[in-house]
Parts: sequence; structure tokens; C-alpha cells
Amino acid sequence: MVGAYFWFIRPPLLPEDLRYLATSPATIDAAVPNLETWLGYVFHVLGGYIVASGILTIALAGTSYREHRASAAVAAAVAGAASIGLMSAVNFSIQSDFRWALLAMAALWASSILMYAIEAFRASRADPAAAIPSLRG
Repeated sequence: MVGAYFWFIRPPLLPEDLRYLATSPATIDAAVPNLETWLGYVFHVLGGYIVASGILTIALAGTSYREHRASAAVAAAVAGAASIGLMSAVNFSIQSDFRWALLAMAALWASSILMYAIEAFRASRADPAAAIPSLRG
């Protein structure tokens, strides 16, 4: 969904971009005539990376994450912190109009990590051998 936003909806310059730069679209267009076209390409590529990350996350959730593998939880935690966590923090620092929506997505990611930990803990209490990957059949 976020990747589709970057592909189809996001304009090259947002209102907060102009506020942060303290300039107008006309000034930017006069100084750097092809900037909006260039940023359009950049955001399409970024959208592709976001879609790819989402596909890999879904595959991770359907396989290793479901098996309560610690490496899956670590990967999901680090990837989320480096992506939606960082994006949310930066958008708060620049007073983005989208900061609350991004915070909601970051909260969803954090909730998934928490739910994983709770589920893994419950599974290990029900079957102590499940907590040790080498003892699983």
C-alpha cells in the first residue's frame, strides 16, 4: 500500500518539503527546472523497493515468523526500525503533514514484533523443545 502511494499518488514535492526549504514551487522550478521530473523517478524507484520489502515481509511472516524462528523476529525488528521507524522519526522532525499516519504504521509494525514475542513465549511454555530450533522435527 505504501509502495502504491509512492508509485501513483505522491507528488514530487509535498507542502512540508516547501515549508522546510522555505521556498515556493516557482522558485524551485526556476532554479532546477527538471527537479520534479527527477523526483518522480526517484519516488517510483522507492515505491518499488517498498513493494519488494512488503512482499518479502509477507513471505517471512508466512514461513519463518510463523515457525517462531528468532532470526525472523530479529530481521523483522531491524528492517522495521530501518524503514518505517526511521521514516516516522524523520517525518516528525520535519513536521510532516503525514507524521501521524506514519506513526500509526510504525505502531502496527511494533505491535507485530510484540505479538511475535508473546506468541513465541507461549509456544515455548507449551512445548519447551519448540524454543530450541535444533530439537524441532
